[in-house]
Amino acid sequence: MRKTAVAFVAALTALVVSSARADDAAMVIYKSLTPEVALQAAQAAMKTCRDNGHQISVAVVDRFGLPQVLLRDRFAGLPANDTATRKAYTALSFRASTADLAKSIRDGQLDPGLARLPNVAMLGGGLAIESGGTLLGGIGVSGAPGGDKDEVCAKAGLDAIRDSLDF
Repeated sequence: MRKTAVAFVAALTALVVSSARADDAAMVIYKSLTPEVALQAAQAAMKTCRDNGHQISVAVVDRFGLPQVLLRDRFAGLPANDTATRKAYTALSFRASTADLAKSIRDGQLDPGLARLPNVAMLGGGLAIESGGTLLGGIGVSGAPGGDKDEVCAKAGLDAIRDSLDF
């Protein structure tokens, strides 16, 4: 009787463990930026651009491409908000800097049709936000005179939160 009870408990334990593993396979666990960290990145990007004499908009999108933070300086151009958001979305979507993507299109390595996709902006100034191989979002800056200057500010935003992202 004791052997039967032990065998029954062992079988029941195996069933519960395998059931738990099946449930784990049905769930996805991911990391995301807090609003505070996203805001810190946006503020650092804006400060760098201001220090360089540029009025810009900066957007941080979450890992799903949705805007998490959008800041617009007083004299940023009218299309700056939309362009910054699209740059952040593009960097996230392609997991690459938008300057590198634009160069790849110019060099014929990427199809120019990609630039016509909805919400895509193949202009310098967008960077993916990653840490430990995990994609967390994107940051985009628009309004400085040139994508290279926008990218300097976006990079400053990433640098400001680097210590918060290391995991």
